[in-house]
Amino acid sequence: MTTLAPPAVRVSEPTVTGGGRGGGLIWMTVPALLIFTAFGVVPLLGVLALSFTTWNNVGPIQPSGLDSWTTVLTDPDLPHALWVTFLIMGLSWLVQTPISVLLGVFLAAHKRYRGFLAVLYFIPLLLSSAAIAITYKALLDPNFGIGNGLGIPLLNQDWLGDSTLAVGVVVFIVSWQYIPFHTLIYQGAVRSIPHSMYEASLIDGAGRIRQFFSITLPQLRYTIVTSSTLMVVGSLTLFDLIYVLTAGGPGDATRALALEMYRTGFQANLMGPASAIAVILVLVGLGLSQLLRRLGGRGDESQQEGA
Repeated sequence: MTTLAPPAVRVSEPTVTGGGRGGGLIWMTVPALLIFTAFGVVPLLGVLALSFTTWNNVGPIQPSGLDSWTTVLTDPDLPHALWVTFLIMGLSWLVQTPISVLLGVFLAAHKRYRGFLAVLYFIPLLLSSAAIAITYKALLDPNFGIGNGLGIPLLNQDWLGDSTLAVGVVVFIVSWQYIPFHTLIYQGAVRSIPHSMYEASLIDGAGRIRQFFSITLPQLRYTIVTSSTLMVVGSLTLFDLIYVLTAGGPGDATRALALEMYRTGFQANLMGPASAIAVILVLVGLGLSQLLRRLGGRGDESQQEGA
């Protein structure tokens, strides 16, 4: 005799009303939304409006239509500033990402001496960019710097006087300062990977290197996207270190877009074109962030396999 199973009972999903938990969560986002609007959206709209005016920082603001945009977009210095910005951004990413991942994996182990090393290693993150730039400028001086003091010819170079070396110095200092920050991100992400995955791989005979490439790196996929987005945005707004270290030189070898915006607005007193450059910076940052998000996936998938 065949026994038929009883029909499945359809259970209606609980609806979330405005006064329930969902409503409470929405109200919790209101302060953050107000702060973002006051300090993010309103200034951005002000800069956008200022890009359609003429203002010399002192006199009245005069509407000028698209004059500022025409001036900026036809300026031959704009492509060069964009190229320098992307060059520093790309080289910094290539240096920072692999080193940060490896250091994050190393520091993720729960061992006391690694925690002590992590504290020492994060010290550059606590220093100001201006102080770091002044220190490196003194250390790399060809006459009184560390190369001449130690008598090592390899270090006694005109680091900030040669175009190629100056870009390399900027990339090195940016990487030296911000690798600890990204290492901290990767350290937390590595510790969130379930140990069961590594235990299962050990049973299958996987070694450390195989575990790194088959488990750790795939699980860090979204963390890499987040870290890369922060690097890209940080490179677009990189100003104080370059201004103190090289002031855009030698020539215009390190004149990035943020420095070009400062010079246009506060040295040439052309706030309209400077605001147009600021809008271009925002648009480039938004475009690159969206590109990285698409490359990293939809973002609504779980980072941990099986979760």
